[in-house]
Amino acid sequence: MSTIELTKLKAILRECAGEDESVDLDGDVLDVSFTDLGYDSLAVLQTTGHIEGAYGLVLDEDAVSEADTPRKFLDLVNRALVTSSSQDVV
Repeated sequence: MSTIELTKLKAILRECAGEDESVDLDGDVLDVSFTDLGYDSLAVLQTTGHIEGAYGLVLDEDAVSEADTPRKFLDLVNRALVTSSSQDVV
């Protein structure tokens, strides 16, 4: 299975939780906290649920809560995708 890139995550964030007009998601946001981007824990939870459903993943809730930037969140999701993909090849 392929990985999720920042562009895809931004699209999912916008779809699930909207976009704060004062934040430019098109800028360099990989290491900006979700809070500073205008997304609270509920928005991240909605995004997580969308990704879990779309990609057939179950992400650890504690790990999700610690993934407070897009970079950390993408690392978490992409590790899960790689693990899931390697388990499917048996």
